[in-house]
Amino acid sequence: MSRKALLPALLLLLTGAIGAVAVAQTDDAASPAVRIPLIGEQAPAFTAVTTQGEINFPADYAGKWVILFSHPADFTPVCTTEFMTFASLQDQFNELNCELIGLSIDSNFSHIAWLRTIQEKIEYKNMKNVEVTFPVIADLKMDVAAKYGMVHPSSDDTHAVRAVFFIDPNAKIRAMLYYPASCGRNFDEIMRMLIALQTADAESCATPADWRPGDDVIIPAPGSCGTAKDRVEGAAGGDYYCLDWFLCFRKLPKSELTLPSGM
Repeated sequence: MSRKALLPALLLLLTGAIGAVAVAQTDDAASPAVRIPLIGEQAPAFTAVTTQGEINFPADYAGKWVILFSHPADFTPVCTTEFMTFASLQDQFNELNCELIGLSIDSNFSHIAWLRTIQEKIEYKNMKNVEVTFPVIADLKMDVAAKYGMVHPSSDDTHAVRAVFFIDPNAKIRAMLYYPASCGRNFDEIMRMLIALQTADAESCATPADWRPGDDVIIPAPGSCGTAKDRVEGAAGGDYYCLDWFLCFRKLPKSELTLPSGM
């Protein structure tokens, strides 16, 4: 190819490359980064209209644990099974000093109609006539969802994902769970997480893999060589036992708490 013929081709390629970069930059600008609050941060405050009237968080929930969760949309099958399960477990959550708050990017009228349909028409896993009495936020402008990083544009830019935030009585975020739209939440894990967090606070301990209420807990690792030696030597006949100097367990008083599955 001659130099005269090559020059237009190079210009065409360069123009295309510049255009592609511009399009990519435009797409990036149209999809702002999602900011998810981090574990240990203060939970973002908000005022919102709900199915139980206006709520002010965290002021209305002083001294309480809160599970704030989002769902993609009203009148959807997976969300219906989740709400029935949350409602059936509400008394158990309340016994743990925990309140529930739901959210989706729907109107309050839609929420009310959906919850009435659940109560009047839906039976699932022996649950029927289920009344949802915890507040469900009507977040049409995505104000609360944006504060909690509940809308993931790469998945869907108009619906929330299935997020679960565990917020302690000091309004700090202690744990988060995220599920895709296709996957319903595991309520054993939600309840287990709440009890594990409360146990860790009350007993100054940690919980091992697959821990369940009533299982032994892990005591903090020693901070010095002397403490490590004393701990191993003192384990015999003590209220704890060690698998090694850094891994020691302690038994807790028998718990009557159970997970939704009964385990």
